[in-house]
Amino acid sequence: MKGLKFVLTILVLPLALMLAAGVARADTVYVIQPGDSLFRIALRYGVTVDALVEANNIVNPSLIVAGQELIIPGVDNPVGTGPVPTATPVNALIMDAPPANATAVDGGVIHVVGPKDTLFSISMLYNVSINDIMAANNMTNPRVVRLGKELFIPGATLGTTGSSSGTTTTTSPVVAATPAPSSGGQAVSGNLFKNGSFEEGWHYYLYNELQIPDGWQVAIDEGPNTLSPGAGGNFARPEIRNVSSANLAESEQDLFIFDGDKTLKAFKGYAPTIFHFFQDVYLQPGRYRMTLNFFPDLVASYDGGRVFVTDPLSGEVRIIHNDNVYDWTTVTPGQKNNRVYEFTVNQAGGVRLGASFRNRFAPANNGWFLDDWRLEKIQ
Repeated sequence: MKGLKFVLTILVLPLALMLAAGVARADTVYVIQPGDSLFRIALRYGVTVDALVEANNIVNPSLIVAGQELIIPGVDNPVGTGPVPTATPVNALIMDAPPANATAVDGGVIHVVGPKDTLFSISMLYNVSINDIMAANNMTNPRVVRLGKELFIPGATLGTTGSSSGTTTTTSPVVAATPAPSSGGQAVSGNLFKNGSFEEGWHYYLYNELQIPDGWQVAIDEGPNTLSPGAGGNFARPEIRNVSSANLAESEQDLFIFDGDKTLKAFKGYAPTIFHFFQDVYLQPGRYRMTLNFFPDLVASYDGGRVFVTDPLSGEVRIIHNDNVYDWTTVTPGQKNNRVYEFTVNQAGGVRLGASFRNRFAPANNGWFLDDWRLEKIQ
């Protein structure tokens, strides 16, 4: 019996050493640069912030020090076999001139909240995640940003340089009435969005009425509705639910579900709404196509069944692509709609992609069903 244990030990020990060596070969060491944040480093290497925190025993994810060595788990570039990677931040600020209400400080920027600022707009301005801004400022409610408050934006920079995210863009945001139509290029990858059909689980975000699919982020505007024409008052927070076919009438399933068994439902009755739904994705150089499918459930009345709104401004959609600014485009209520958007990445990096949805009036229901969102590399 002792001989058998000895033989097993001899057999298992090399295997354990091989596995350990494999783990060592799958890690990279990155030297933190001025302006870095864990969020940007995670996007650069295609890992999660949680993975970086766990691998480096980080207590405060919002506090990292330039010059510190950071283990990047699961990335092939073993220590000692090549240069330690150093690079500029993934999403450098794109602006014609630094905002008058912003000051560069060590490790980021101090932004003084202006009259029209929301946490989402500040996040888009500096290409820093909402969660990073909240963590750096000990915020618990993203809806409340007080006028005149100084916010520390970790990892942000001021300047007129173009984005290092690798997307094709000028030194100022690109404005276009409508994103260019699809070229019809053939897809050469699967869906690069995580949980693109919202089938793989969800989590509560801040409130029980916000059920957000895993891998995705949402931001909601609740400021004054100054649009003209419009309902006036304030924009209201919609409810967002991850619903399955079992929660829909049989006659609704083919309308609201584009793929699989689940769809994302955002809705609010008798109030205007604006919400932004997006994902931060790490992309290699190449040409990409984003396809967003949705059903505008914009209902004027339920008397005798659904009577959809007729005003073309009742529902509008806008593409989110980093901080590029596109016009709002109208939709067709009561039937399936989509948006197809193509873009080029010249250098590997993080890209923010998704769409904003706006309802300026207050009908019986401002509803949207989102499903089957795809991001594909094309040729």
